Amino acid sequence: MNQDGPKEIWQIGNVSVTRVIETVTLIKPSYLYPDASLETLAGELNWLQPHFMDQEGKILLSIHSFLIESEGARIIVDTCVGNDKDIPMVGWKGLKTRFLDHLVRAGFPRESIDYVLCTHLHFDHVGLNTFQENGKWVPTFPNARYLVGAEEWGYWHDHPDQIVGNTNEEAILPIFEAKLVDLVPSDHKINNEVRLVPTPGHTPGHVSVEIVSNGAQAVITGDLFHHPLGFAHPDWKGIADVDGELAYQSRIEFMKKYGDNPVLVLGTHFASPTGGKLVSEAGVYRFEVE
Repeated sequence: MNQDGPKEIWQIGNVSVTRVIETVTLIKPSYLYPDASLETLAGELNWLQPHFMDQEGKILLSIHSFLIESEGARIIVDTCVGNDKDIPMVGWKGLKTRFLDHLVRAGFPRESIDYVLCTHLHFDHVGLNTFQENGKWVPTFPNARYLVGAEEWGYWHDHPDQIVGNTNEEAILPIFEAKLVDLVPSDHKINNEVRLVPTPGHTPGHVSVEIVSNGAQAVITGDLFHHPLGFAHPDWKGIADVDGELAYQSRIEFMKKYGDNPVLVLGTHFASPTGGKLVSEAGVYRFEVE
């Protein structure tokens, strides 16, 4: 893994994955997991600290995108919060970052992207689907096909009251209006090296992203796991899980499939070091950094 400013890079066989950061925030773990505290995490502090939890019991939450280069295609996975969005949450409303400049610096100008893939349609995964131009929300990646989970879109289309802020109007509907959307199944295969893996529960159509190339394997978690502590406590319901029990089952299946194997796990909200392996001891998993 190489590191250069706001990016990290991994090589999985013939596939490269680059992480580009929008924001990193220090928060109380109970913001994500109501049951989390220094007391309930006492047994995990030896591996959570210092990378994933500070001495005061706060954790880092990173908002970032993964840029995949595979078989000549460029894929951006999750497009963060985005600038100027009307998100009724402290720190994210009217956000202004230089994320697009960071993409260019990392070698991924927006015009070069072939596919935009969001693991699900929560606001912090779709924001940069669009940006403001002359007072109008327009697609950020004009030459890309936006791959939207058919089941995921169906749920939010039928439950607009559950959408945070103006996410639908600002980040989702404009890409439909531009006719850039392909509705895909939750096990969609993008090419021979990159495919979606259904991991429902956080949202009904939530997916993770599996990469297999030249004998190497990696998986991008999406919000199935917001933070490494979720591996040790898969039963802890996240505050934004639509179906907590289903999310729990998806987490268990994920860990059984990818744990104790040479699979690179890339956390969609994990601060640096973002990549590592899942290892178990006495039936309890932990995240072992690269």
